[in-house]
Amino acid sequence: MKSYATPPRTVGRLKRPFGNLYYEATGSGPALLFAHGLGGNHLSWWQQVAYFAPRYTCVAFAHRGFAPSDPVPGGVDPADYAGDLAALIDHLGFSEVRLIAQSMGGWTMLEYALAHPERVKALVLSATCGTLDRRGSDPSGGRDYDAWMKGAEARLVDGAAKGIHPAIGALAAERSPALHLLYRSIDEMAGALDKEKLRDGLRRTATRTLGEFKAFCVPTLLVAGGEDIVFPPFLASTIAATLPCGEAGLIPDAGHSPYFEQAARFNGLVDAFLARQR
Repeated sequence: MKSYATPPRTVGRLKRPFGNLYYEATGSGPALLFAHGLGGNHLSWWQQVAYFAPRYTCVAFAHRGFAPSDPVPGGVDPADYAGDLAALIDHLGFSEVRLIAQSMGGWTMLEYALAHPERVKALVLSATCGTLDRRGSDPSGGRDYDAWMKGAEARLVDGAAKGIHPAIGALAAERSPALHLLYRSIDEMAGALDKEKLRDGLRRTATRTLGEFKAFCVPTLLVAGGEDIVFPPFLASTIAATLPCGEAGLIPDAGHSPYFEQAARFNGLVDAFLARQR
C-alpha cells in the first residue's frame, strides 16, 4: 500500500497596523498565494491547496477584517489590501510569487502585480478584473455590460428569494448542495464585518482603464464562469485580448466561484497556465 505523506504546514499571524493578518502556508516549492473573495476567507481555497501543495508552497490568508484575521475598527478599505500582501510576501521571504485571486481578491493581487511586476511570475484572476473599471472595459461602450447587468440583477433577486448565495448560483446550488452549504458557512465566519460598506469601497477603487496596462507584461489568466451573475464572463476574454501577456479560460457551467464549484477543471486550467510560465 502506497503511503501518503502530508505536506508541511505552518500557521502564522503577521502583525500589521490594523492588527494581525492570519495566514497558512502548506507544501513546498515555488510560492503560490491565494486571495479570497467577499464571501470567503483562507478556507475557501481548500481544494486548491490540497491539489497544489505537493509542488508549490501554497499560502492562503484571510484579508484584514475577515476572521481569523483581526477586525478593523471603522471598517475595511480595500486600498489597504495590496500593502498587506506585500508585507506577507516579504515576511515569508519570497523573491518571486505566483498569485491567484477570486473576485474581491483581484483588488489585492492585481494591485500588487502592478506595483511589483518583476516579482510576479504569473497572475490568475478568477471571476474578477480587480481594480479595472468593468463598464469602461466593455468595447461596446457599455451597452453589452448594461444588458448583462439587467439580466444578472433579475437572477440575483430570484436567487435571493430561494436562499441561494449569489457567489455560487442556482445551478451549482442544485448540483452540489453540500458545497453551497459549505460556502455559506465560510461566508458567515466574517461575523459583524460590514460587507455593504466594503462593496462600496470596491466600487470606489475600481477605476483603472485598459490603457494603463499596455506595458503590463505579467502573464495573466482570466477565468470566467459562464453562469456567473456577479462578474460579466464576457469581460474575461475581452480584457485578456488587450493585455500583452493575457489569456482567458471559460468554465461554461460554473457560476461566480469556479474554483469552488468546479475545482478539478479550475485546477487543471491553472496548473497548465502555471506550467507555461516556467
